[in-house]
Amino acid sequence: MQHKPGQVAAAVAASALIASAWPAAAHLMEQTPRPAGLGRSDTFSSLAARAHLGKHARRPAGAGPRATAAEPRGSRSAHPPRAGRRRKHSQPPHTHQQAVALPFYQSPLRSITGLIPERIDMGADFGGTGPIYALGNAVITNATGSNAGWPGGGWITYQLTSGPEAGLMVFVAEDVTPTVQVGQHVTSSTVIATMFAGSDGIETGWAQPSGFSAESQLPEAGGISGNGPFPTSIGLNFEELLQSLGVPAGNNRDQAVYGILPPNYPAIQP
Repeated sequence: MQHKPGQVAAAVAASALIASAWPAAAHLMEQTPRPAGLGRSDTFSSLAARAHLGKHARRPAGAGPRATAAEPRGSRSAHPPRAGRRRKHSQPPHTHQQAVALPFYQSPLRSITGLIPERIDMGADFGGTGPIYALGNAVITNATGSNAGWPGGGWITYQLTSGPEAGLMVFVAEDVTPTVQVGQHVTSSTVIATMFAGSDGIETGWAQPSGFSAESQLPEAGGISGNGPFPTSIGLNFEELLQSLGVPAGNNRDQAVYGILPPNYPAIQP
């Protein structure tokens, strides 16, 4: 160093300059605002990160539009979700399932104990005991347990309100006790009567529009009453409907048929 006095003098001068500048730099660092919780060394890394992001910083994927001064925080009305974009908490997508066709009617005798199919006359006769349901959606038009015109006294009629036979009347008669009232709306799950162990069993079939008696007694159906001849065409038609619902066939359905089937009763294939 004794041979280079100029370089030594420059080095000493530079050191003195750095020493004099450091207090000012430290003072400037103390004046720079920084987020709470950041130390002195953290301040620089935070500022560097902001400078790197700048105006090119991207918002998180899926983030909604920026809030403005005119839009209250949390407002969604001004910015409806884009079509085809699911919200974060939306329900799972609907699983498409094959539609299952439900029957309009169910067997009214499905819970009868010891069900015995008997003859087809004005309607269809059965033996057994237990609850009797309506065929389907209907309204009760008659309900009595003391009708002298039928053995056992039971006489219930209802008008179907849905399905292919909507508008037609059904009767359930003889050894039955009604469990419904006139004007009541029922379904295929409604018990409309209880069949008891009488001497005649029950009879069920198509009733006259008035609900007065069986349809087979009207002139347009042949005018056939309780004296026969049987089976009637109108009785066989109702029995075929019961067969399509799983009820056993009557014991005389293969015999000659009497009377006329009115045009408002479509043919039913069991």
